[in-house]
Amino acid sequence: MGKRIRVQRRGRGGRNFRANTHKRVAPAKYPAIAPKQSFEASIMGTITDLVHDPGRGSPLSLIKFENGLSIYTVVPEGVFTGQQICYGGKAPAEIGNIIPLGKVPEGTIVCDLELRPGDGGKMAKSSGAYATVVGHTPQGTMIRLPSGRTRYVDDYCLSTVGVISASGRIEKPFLKAGAKFHLMKAKGHTYPRTSGRKMVPACHPFGSSKRSSRRCTTTSHGAPPGQKVGLIAARGPGQKKKRAIR
Repeated sequence: MGKRIRVQRRGRGGRNFRANTHKRVAPAKYPAIAPKQSFEASIMGTITDLVHDPGRGSPLSLIKFENGLSIYTVVPEGVFTGQQICYGGKAPAEIGNIIPLGKVPEGTIVCDLELRPGDGGKMAKSSGAYATVVGHTPQGTMIRLPSGRTRYVDDYCLSTVGVISASGRIEKPFLKAGAKFHLMKAKGHTYPRTSGRKMVPACHPFGSSKRSSRRCTTTSHGAPPGQKVGLIAARGPGQKKKRAIR
């Protein structure tokens, strides 16, 4: 008789597979101000504290504005406690300032971009990530993402000038399995990751290293949870196409 595989146990939502979200500080979002109102605004604020957020590669900064609002945002390189931050379309393009993309000069490096006006910031938020403002067009502002891809974004979308801090975080090795375990626990990721081929047949559909037990790794969208592993609804088996040498 088989057993419930890890995908089934994780999908059930048990506490062993949940992230420790009660230790997190706050979501990193921009203030809830109407996009058209912030496009012509100029609100001053101060960075009052820099805090660590478990599971996040970059610190968070607590910014208190003169109108009474306070937010947590990801920290770009070069900011410090007590620094004055300007928010709005009339803010200068200096590191740490929060400006709508339609007001950012071409060639400026920005981070923590909104995908749609008012969503709080979705793109270029990881350690060392940044995007570049390529130009302003009638379709919107053209930006170059960290992946190298370019796309158009609404002019009212907010962004922070600068590069996300902790860019060299991944260069340091973990050294111990315990350090990697605690990071994955905070993020809620699966750890350790074990190949299905290395398991016994009772623990995974791809289990057993015997040649006769190998099977196709593609499965359909309608497969039950214990069978839905591998390449879900793949068009091909995942093998690279061989090209003829000319």
